[in-house]
Amino acid sequence: MSSTAFAVADDGTRLFVRTAGPSTKGMTAILCDGIACDGFVWKYLLPDLSADMPVVHWNYRGHGRSAMPADLEKVDVVAHAEDLYSIRKYAGDPPCVLFGHSMGCQVVLEEMRNHADKVRGLVLMCGSYGRVTKTFRGVPILEMILPKVVAAVRKNESFVRALWERIPSDISLKLALRAGDLDPANFNIEDLRPYVSHMRSMDLPLFLRMLTAAGEHSAEDLLKTIDIPVLVIAGERDTFTPLFLAEAMAKAMPKAELLVLKNASHVGPLEQHDLVGEKIRAFLHAL
Repeated sequence: MSSTAFAVADDGTRLFVRTAGPSTKGMTAILCDGIACDGFVWKYLLPDLSADMPVVHWNYRGHGRSAMPADLEKVDVVAHAEDLYSIRKYAGDPPCVLFGHSMGCQVVLEEMRNHADKVRGLVLMCGSYGRVTKTFRGVPILEMILPKVVAAVRKNESFVRALWERIPSDISLKLALRAGDLDPANFNIEDLRPYVSHMRSMDLPLFLRMLTAAGEHSAEDLLKTIDIPVLVIAGERDTFTPLFLAEAMAKAMPKAELLVLKNASHVGPLEQHDLVGEKIRAFLHAL
C-alpha cells in the first residue's frame, strides 16, 4: 500500500509526503534525504523496509514536490528538523526509527534535541554531525570558496541559473566518476540520474543558502546524550563526508555501531544495497 499527500509545516510551507507499507500503528521508518535530493538514495531500501513496516519519506522545503519555503530565510538544519516533527505529527506521531542520508544525518540528530520522545533508533548513512563544508574531501576548501560562489551567483544570477539548468547529466556523472566520488565497481549510472536531474531543477540560490547553513550547523554536542540504538553506515571512500566523521559519531554515541562499506562512496547505500539492507533489517529486528 502506498500513497502521496502534503503535510503543512508550522510556517505554512507545504511538504510532500509519500507513505508505503502496511497501514498499521506500529514502529515507522521515516526517511530524511541529503541536500538537493528527493529520494533517489532510497531506491532499494524503501521497498525493502515497506515489506515489513510503515515507511514515510518526505521532501525538504524547496525540494522535489514540496513548496518553496514560506520564509526564504528559514532553510537551515533547525528548520528542516522542525519540518521533520511536522511530518511525524502528520503520520500520527508513531514510535519511529529515523533514517538520514548525508545532510539528513544532521536533520535527524537535530530532531533529537527537542523531540526525542518516541524515537526508538537512528540509522545514519554517509553523513556527519555537522559543519560539512569544513570536511569536504577532508579539508576546508568548500568552506573557503563557498562565500565567493554565493557572491558570484548573486551578481550574475540569471546567467548562472541558465548555465546550472543546462549541464548535461552524463557529463556530471562522468566527472564524479573520474574524481573518485563514485565506486566504479558497483556504480550504476541509472541510480544516479534522478539525483542529477533533481539537482539541476533546484533553485540555485536556495541550494547555496542551505549548503551554507549546513556548514554552520553542528549537533556534535548531542552525540553523547543519544542513548538509543544507532546504526552508523559509512563509505570507506566517501569524499563528501569522510569516514573519520562516521567513526567519531559512532564512538561518541553510547549505543552506536558502525558499518563501513569497503570501497564505497557517498552513495554507498546504492552501491552496496544488498549488504546495507541486510544490516538494517538485523538492526531493526533487535530494537
